[in-house]
Order: sequence, then C-alpha cells, then structure tokens
Amino acid sequence: MHALNSGYAGLPAQPLPPLAESVPEQPPRPARIRQHAAPPVREGGRLYVIDGVRLLAAVLVAVHHYAGTDRLDQPGNPVWDRPVSEIMPTVFRLSTYGWIGVELFFVISGFVICMSCWGRTPRQFFVSRVIRLYPAYWFAIAFTTAVIVALPGVWERLRLRDILLNLTMLQSGSASPHVDGVYWTLWTELRFYLLFLVVVAMGLTYRRVVVFCCVWGTAAMLAPISELRLMILIVNPVAAWFFIAGLVLYLMYRFGQDLLLWGMLTLAWLMAQVELGRRIESVEHVSGWRGSALIYTAFLLFMVAVALGFTDRIRWKWLVTAGALTYPLYLTHYLAGTVLINRLRDTMDPRLLVAVVIAGFLGLSWLVHRFVERPAARLLKRGLDTSFARLRNAPRG
Repeated sequence: MHALNSGYAGLPAQPLPPLAESVPEQPPRPARIRQHAAPPVREGGRLYVIDGVRLLAAVLVAVHHYAGTDRLDQPGNPVWDRPVSEIMPTVFRLSTYGWIGVELFFVISGFVICMSCWGRTPRQFFVSRVIRLYPAYWFAIAFTTAVIVALPGVWERLRLRDILLNLTMLQSGSASPHVDGVYWTLWTELRFYLLFLVVVAMGLTYRRVVVFCCVWGTAAMLAPISELRLMILIVNPVAAWFFIAGLVLYLMYRFGQDLLLWGMLTLAWLMAQVELGRRIESVEHVSGWRGSALIYTAFLLFMVAVALGFTDRIRWKWLVTAGALTYPLYLTHYLAGTVLINRLRDTMDPRLLVAVVIAGFLGLSWLVHRFVERPAARLLKRGLDTSFARLRNAPRG
C-alpha cells in the first residue's frame, strides 16, 4: 500500500517491583509494534501489452459495425442490402459481441489515465488530453464528411452548423447529432476527465484515488433512482463502473494488491453486469448477456494479470505502433467503412471485403498518426504551453 499499515501485537505486563536490592531496576521495554512494510511502488514504464489490447478492442468494434449490428441484419439495410446473418452467418454470430470493445476501452482508459497523470499538474493533464484527442478527431470529421458527400446514398450529411459544432467535441452537450455515431464515447470520456481532474488538482495519491472511486461508485448507484438529470449527466452511471475498474487495476499495478482493492474490483465487475445487460436490451438486441459477461470477465482477468505484473516481459516494439493506430481507426472506420462496403459488396467475398476494409483503415490510421497527430500535437503543445506561461505571468489587477 501507499501508507504503512500498523497493528499492535499487544503490550507486555507492567514490570514487577524490584526484589530487595537483588535485581537492579530495568527500564520498561517499549511496546512492540508490528509494522507491515508498504509494498514497493512501481513507477512502471510503458505497458506494451496495453497497446495491443487497445487495438484488439478497436478491431472488435469495427467488425461489429461491419457485420454484427441489428441494423445490418434487417432486410434491405443500406450497407449489405440483405440480412448479414444470411450472407456470413458465422461471422455475424461472433461479431454481434464486438460492441463490448467500447466497454473494454473504458476500462483501459481508467487504467492509462491514472498511470499517465500520476505526478502531473492539472495544466499538464489538460494539455496532454487536448493534443491527444483533437488532431485525429478533426481529421476524422473532415474525412468522414468528404466520404459522405462524395459517395451519397448510405448516410445523410449533417447541416454545416452541426458539422462545425462537432469540431468542439461538445455536440452531445447541445443535443446535436454526431458526424459519426461512434463519437458518443468521446462525450463519455470527456466527463470522466472532468471528474478525475478534481483528483489531479489535489495531487494523485493512493488514498485519494480510492476515495474518488468510492464516492463516484456511490453516486453512480444513486443517480439512476434519483431521476436528477444533472446528477446523471455528471456521474455517468452507464460507464462509471468500467472506468472505476480501470482505476482500481492501476492501483493494483502501482501499489500491489490488497483486500480493499479486490473488493472494489469485484463490486465494479458485478455492477458492470447490469450495464452490459442494459446495453443489449436497449441498443444491441442481437447478442446475449451470458456471452457478453463471459467476454468481459475474461478481459478483466487478463487485466488483473497485467496489474500483477505477469505481462511485464512482453516488450514487442510493434505493439507501440499498434496502440498508435487505435484512436484514428476508431474515429474513421464506421461511416466511411460502411459506405465502402456498400459500393464494393458485389466485387468479392463478403468476409474478405470486411478484412480488406479493416486493413485499409489500419493503413489510413498509420498515415493519420504519422502525418496528422504527431506534427499537430507538437504545434498544439507548443502553443498551449506558451499560452499557459503567459497566463501565469500576466500582471494581476
């Protein structure tokens, strides 16, 4: 743990009076205190395996969007024109569970954000999130809009004012539509960042992160029955338990396991089962709760192995590149990819087509990372650092 755990082994009896000058008086022995040494804190370097898992989650989501949604299993759907379960039944049955990749993202996000923010100031946290989120996002909006304009017939183009609002990433707060439906998760991430910023401003410690998880979890349990819209908006009970699981897993990784962390992780797992069921009933419809629970449980057990250090020896350099492709792939694959499938569905085997489209977007993601994200991030960081320095040094009054 971060702090010492202390327990008293019991105080010795009071010393007896001396025997008639035969035994010199001895000073009382101090009470013995058993101290449980705090486990060594692991600062940790890059966790390569996390990069690989992130890309796997993104690919699962992409396959689901191309071959496993309820919308695609309807007759006359705009992508395949007939139920995908008739075109490739095995792929359909497996890909119906690919939506769970989003929930895996939330767990990983809780883990990675906690790890990357340790020892950082709120300003550093803000700058890191801006340069990480916005460059690829702005490209994705321009790219997706261009594809829909050039290849109409599958998706409707938004009004210009809605497209411009999307550039802020705050369109959900204005109840405006997304350029691409997958952007809904960004609104969820932003609310998590705002909540966690409170702890970052206080200074991250083991105790503060534990208290944050407990307070957030309590609020997430109360929010649905409170029917207070503002509370539900801030607390975000739909995703809270996935982020909390990630935070707890990072505490395990950094400080070691204990009963409290195991209890919090178990509670997060139990509460997540409810949210998985609700997601299936309200949105997905095509997959089952048992299969989703099994996949999520297996993933969480794998993340426990990561937290306990069993994957530390995995240091394959290509996993860093894999992790860099995740965000651009997620942002660009859905609308543009389904438009391409619509145009190419009669040119090759549908399973091969799905694989080719995903491979194409992986290539595009590398280009976005290399020629958009990296140079734009440098420019944004330089500009934001200069702006904050000016703000800090500005005369008062």
